[in-house]
Amino acid sequence: MAGKGSVKASLNFNATTDAEVLYKAMKGLGTDEDAILQLLVARSNAQRQQIKTAYKTLFGKDLIDDLKGELGGKFETLIVGLMSAPLAYDVSSLRNAIKGAGTDEKVLVEILASRTPQQVKEIVAAYRKEYDDDLEEDISGDTSGHFKRLLVILLQANRQKGIQGENVESDAQVLFKAGEQKFGTDEQTFVTILGNRSAEHLRKVFDAYMKLAGYEMEESIKRETSGGLRDLLLAVVKCARSVPTYFAETLYYAMKGAGTDDNTLIRVMVTRSEVDLMDIRTEFRKLFACSLFSMIKGDTGGDFRKALLLLCGGDDA
Repeated sequence: MAGKGSVKASLNFNATTDAEVLYKAMKGLGTDEDAILQLLVARSNAQRQQIKTAYKTLFGKDLIDDLKGELGGKFETLIVGLMSAPLAYDVSSLRNAIKGAGTDEKVLVEILASRTPQQVKEIVAAYRKEYDDDLEEDISGDTSGHFKRLLVILLQANRQKGIQGENVESDAQVLFKAGEQKFGTDEQTFVTILGNRSAEHLRKVFDAYMKLAGYEMEESIKRETSGGLRDLLLAVVKCARSVPTYFAETLYYAMKGAGTDDNTLIRVMVTRSEVDLMDIRTEFRKLFACSLFSMIKGDTGGDFRKALLLLCGGDDA
């Protein structure tokens, strides 16, 4: 099932014209932020890459550098994110998560749990090319325990394909024994099974587990594990069930309560806008008492809000 993004390619696209519009918006006194955001959100990522090339060809300047020079704060972070190619964006997000002050585990969890095995392979290769470093080594040096082990398994990107019918029942029983029936949880069992089985297979296992235990797999994980491992196991389970639902919840909790986690809000809106943001909106509306649009509207302001609402692509009453 192909997901649905909210951002589509512009039909009568002309990279040169767009580059000129952006140049004018930044030239002279004051910046026309509105012109910049209206244009960029209405172009696909591939088109934005062409605009970047046209801009340099016309003006001998780097569009990203100019945008950074003219914009500021969260709005700048969002616009620069939209200008990055998806693979490069994931790679730099991971790099910053590892190399920043303290490890940003949230970013490692979100990217490695939600991307397809093929995408993970591409991320590992692009990371090596960009930084001449091994992503697995960098992550291993920065994490520990079963949290580290599951991240390393996900980095192998070797999930089985399809459903192993004969293993569904036994997987459920092994997980049940590892968690509920044992004094002290056998984390390795969770890590190995949840890290290696296909999403379709895991959904069957979750059903069997529910019959066996009388409650959902997520309940067990919440009770039996803690910290980074708990967050990662939950993300893996949720993504096996439904990636759009996982991101709907991620967006909701980024905005719920005191203060907004702007980095998560930006990262999810940027990375999902051409993948499955329409599906995320649908799931969001089902799960929560409001639409994604209305929550963004109530939680943000200024040009940042304007751009996010355009990315959202509409309201779900």
